[in-house]
Amino acid sequence: MKEKFIRFMSGRNGVDELNRFLLIVTLICYFVSLFTGWKLLYSIAFVLLFYAYFRMFSRNLYKRSAENRTYLDKTANIRYKWNAKLSQLKQLRTHHIYKCPTCRQKIRVPRGKGRIEIRCPKCQSTFIKKS
Repeated sequence: MKEKFIRFMSGRNGVDELNRFLLIVTLICYFVSLFTGWKLLYSIAFVLLFYAYFRMFSRNLYKRSAENRTYLDKTANIRYKWNAKLSQLKQLRTHHIYKCPTCRQKIRVPRGKGRIEIRCPKCQSTFIKKS
């Protein structure tokens, strides 16, 4: 069965970033329409689901990859900022992030070292903080 599906999907677009986004928006529209009773959102969810499946099973790889590239280009700034915030949140478990009082440069210091003297790598000023 798995081999039949692999043969069926060969030469087709499959799931890419735009399809993932469309499916997430479809689920959000569906659940909001489920709880609010808005028929318009349910219709939008159905159309988005149909379009996502159309893209997934399409054999026109050139057009689908061009659509995906356009989507990635339009959302590059948003995705970069989102990933930077996630990375910063992950670092907060093991590090403190301070700003230099003179030049406002961000400095990452490991947690659990007590009161330490921090030297800014940009302006070489020193300040004392608890890590």
